[in-house]
Amino acid sequence: MFALFEDAGKFLAGRILSEADSSMQIELESGKRVKVKAAHVLLKFDKPSPAELIADGQRLAEEIDLDLAWEFAPEGEFGFADLAADYFDAKSTLAQQAGALFRLFDAPHYFRRMGKGVFKKAPAETVKAALLGIERKKQIAAQIEQWATELAAGQCPAPIGDQIYKILFRPDKNGPEYKAVVEAAKRSHKAPLDLLKDAGAIASPYQFHWKRFLFEHFPKGTGFPALSAPEIKDALPLAQVRAFSIDDSATTEIDDALSVQGLGTGTVIFGVHIAAPGLAIQPDSPVDKVARERFSTVYMPGWKLTMLPDDVVQAYTLIEGRDCPAVSIYLTMDEATLEITARETKLDRVPIAANLRHDKLDDVITDATLTGAAPADYDFAPELAFAYRLAKDLKAKREVVRGKPETFNRPDYNFRLDNDGAEPAGAEQVSITTRKRGTALDLIVAEAMILANSSWGGFLAECGVPGIYRSQASLAPGIKVRMGTKPAPHAGMGVPQYTWATSPLRRYVDLVNQWQIIACARHGKTAALAAPFKPKDAQLFSVISGFDAAYSAYNGFQSGIERYWTLRYLQQQGITELTASVLKDGLVRADELPLVFRALGCENLPRNAHVKVRITGLDELTLDLHANLVERLDAEAAPVTADEGADEDEEPSGVLTLAIDVNDDGTDTATAKSGGDGATPAAAASAPAAS
Repeated sequence: MFALFEDAGKFLAGRILSEADSSMQIELESGKRVKVKAAHVLLKFDKPSPAELIADGQRLAEEIDLDLAWEFAPEGEFGFADLAADYFDAKSTLAQQAGALFRLFDAPHYFRRMGKGVFKKAPAETVKAALLGIERKKQIAAQIEQWATELAAGQCPAPIGDQIYKILFRPDKNGPEYKAVVEAAKRSHKAPLDLLKDAGAIASPYQFHWKRFLFEHFPKGTGFPALSAPEIKDALPLAQVRAFSIDDSATTEIDDALSVQGLGTGTVIFGVHIAAPGLAIQPDSPVDKVARERFSTVYMPGWKLTMLPDDVVQAYTLIEGRDCPAVSIYLTMDEATLEITARETKLDRVPIAANLRHDKLDDVITDATLTGAAPADYDFAPELAFAYRLAKDLKAKREVVRGKPETFNRPDYNFRLDNDGAEPAGAEQVSITTRKRGTALDLIVAEAMILANSSWGGFLAECGVPGIYRSQASLAPGIKVRMGTKPAPHAGMGVPQYTWATSPLRRYVDLVNQWQIIACARHGKTAALAAPFKPKDAQLFSVISGFDAAYSAYNGFQSGIERYWTLRYLQQQGITELTASVLKDGLVRADELPLVFRALGCENLPRNAHVKVRITGLDELTLDLHANLVERLDAEAAPVTADEGADEDEEPSGVLTLAIDVNDDGTDTATAKSGGDGATPAAAASAPAAS
């Protein structure tokens, strides 16, 4: 005696070895013995063999017309044998009954399963809707097949070209466009990026990087809504100073300026003046909402996306020739010892006498001219000389707290494009120049801003007003800077507390802190009652979280797009060899360009070994640079300092993570380094990671 039974949605048949009231022991043709509940047994039979019954049943099931079967079926509940009798013959065979069972079981859109071999017709409207759904799936499957065929043949269908960033980075994995790319990648044995590039979907590597960034962070576009700059209505006193700013020529958001009063009297008042949009822009106002949505200005070679519309920026920027509203901190100090004896924050109008420019004055205003070793034939010479002496003193005192001096081992790189101010297209001629960090003007500005930010951090704490602070518990490896709402030491800066409050036109946290500082300047000890943000305010934590994410993403994009232009520079200049210093694990850093990459042959060289490498290839899309060791240029590597071992010195060449999976292992993303960084699976390609 044999039995046909259901097991986990599958139909099996075998010989009955023993039978009890509620179960049976059944031996399958494979020899495996299973215990089956009696309720799961649907047919008992002597012949044919189990294999023959199932084979004949499956063949007959395929012949059953579902529409006809649905018409024949009774209105109420019925068994599969009932349908077999109605559809085939009143004396239906075992094979016909098995065929009816298999067909009913596999057509849930026509027949609902009600229990052991029992079914019920689905309502007509349900059947109609199900059939429409099945037809749509067939059409979608056909569309996927057509698109995949076109992609594999090197042609990109328009719907896929329109969605490449969504497909690669934020896909709907059930979408036909995504499925077509996955299928085409499998057929062609190509990585998705290579597939789309070969099909013409990625015509410009620069536009790919740029539009990917916009897709992820500016999905609504980069334009601003119609906004006007609110007026500053405060009746501000006019400061009796002659202030000057120090910025690069390309800077339009001039946030800060300096002033020096009382030279030669023994008591000097050093002023740091910050543009005051916070006096006009109010929290939750239309302008504030735009600033909070962007969080920061985005910088890149030849272009930038400002946090605020240019008309708004120009209303508050510290442009020369104007008396500009400012949040100012005046530090009274002994002219000889530079000891600070008083700090006062004021809201005032500051006459901006000049906007000095780094790139035009770095070779004019030098250590020698500022210290009297060379003639100082420029405006503000006495004020700049004092500011430089103060900056060196402040830096030395911070380094005592830090426990070691700050080092600037690498230059800053300036990128210039021949685009005449227009948005870059990606093919412009690029020049890359260096500006050594720690120049005299750099030092003056940096120390003045650190002094102001640290002082204002203390001012907020004295008034009991929360702010957004940056802190670092120690200089130990792996201890990073964190943002929070309470003052804490910043070991990297060597100050007891540190805020960002000196760039309110280009960083949102600075604007938030400025609102809090304004409340302190106006109300003093009762400022906590008037400040926009209260202690433990959830909005402050929300700002920190949003800003951190946006700022990191923007910096990562800037790093990546600078790498693109550096690769363009190599090609435009015909550079085939570079000198570099070894980092670790085959990574090297170019001596004269902002490039970190892998060079084959450098894997076993010590850190700081000086080498010459030959460029063997580069890819502007993946931003990979391939190189081989030519020769070692030194006999002994320079000693490794503590700072050189820090994590930030170990920059990888970068990796681009695609949210597209061409494998069947269930993973959601594919990540790999291509080119010199290792083998590239079909679902991945490389590009710089956020720093």
